[in-house]
Amino acid sequence: MEHTMKIIYMGTPDFAVGPLEALIGEGYEITAVVTQPDRPKGRSGKAQISPVKACALSRGIPVLQPQRIKAPQAVEQLRSIPADVFVVAAFGQILSQEILDMPHLGCLCIHASLLPAYRGASPIQQAILNGEERAGVTVMRMDAGVDTGDILTQAIVPIDPQETDESLSAKLCRAGSRLILETLPKLAAGELVPQKQDEAHCSHTKLLTKEMGRIDWTADAVVIERKVRGLYSWPGAYCYYRGKLLKILSAQVCTGQEGAPGVVESVEKDAFIVGTGRGSLAVREVQMEGKKRMAVRDFLNGCRIGKGEKLE
Repeated sequence: MEHTMKIIYMGTPDFAVGPLEALIGEGYEITAVVTQPDRPKGRSGKAQISPVKACALSRGIPVLQPQRIKAPQAVEQLRSIPADVFVVAAFGQILSQEILDMPHLGCLCIHASLLPAYRGASPIQQAILNGEERAGVTVMRMDAGVDTGDILTQAIVPIDPQETDESLSAKLCRAGSRLILETLPKLAAGELVPQKQDEAHCSHTKLLTKEMGRIDWTADAVVIERKVRGLYSWPGAYCYYRGKLLKILSAQVCTGQEGAPGVVESVEKDAFIVGTGRGSLAVREVQMEGKKRMAVRDFLNGCRIGKGEKLE
């Protein structure tokens, strides 16, 4: 199905690939894709292209990668490309009012939360860290603030008890892809009634840092287990064992067991139990610094972790 609507699409990570592919599949004309500049990645430091750039190149869509999208040169380049609407998903730069005013149907953002909750850079992770039972996606009309624009459409996505940021991101990506396809025809037909966000119920999320993954064993076991799932893809929940960084990739809360925070209470066949500030944690999957991830059953074959040892 061909659409006459022309779209400039802005996005960077995996989360933004799904909606782009959905728009292409639905027959919308993507006149350009804007994504973050290639960044050095891993130990080699080789520049790596963003998932959205890879998708655009495979479809033959022109790609723009401005260091600063507000720079006069970038603004003029955008102005020279025909577009009825800009669609933005996890792009990673803030648009100026000058850019927001360009397309006659406005700029829409696909945001991975039920706004006004969880504005900002890490809504998916924060929803899990806070123990929410549901997340969702909002399509809003962008304004000059950060995720403060009027709400056009929303979709709710339940959070499973075992959900990681990676699995929730994939679910929200699918929901966002469906939602933007529902929203655009209604926008073109003038059928949407924008809803102002209720500032009394807004909450904010921060850019993730490596330090956020460090485990404080004096915290509740419930809080630590959420950290394992919420920061699963990056930076990971980690502590130190015998001076080396140890990532915990899977764990579950043990009720009825109490031990000193960070001290190994017992070692089982496929888990070791660690005391916390409240309750205990059964650690089931780990990754030792410089090694690959492994089930604790395999980890214990090469590492004789003992009762009474302390995780820092």
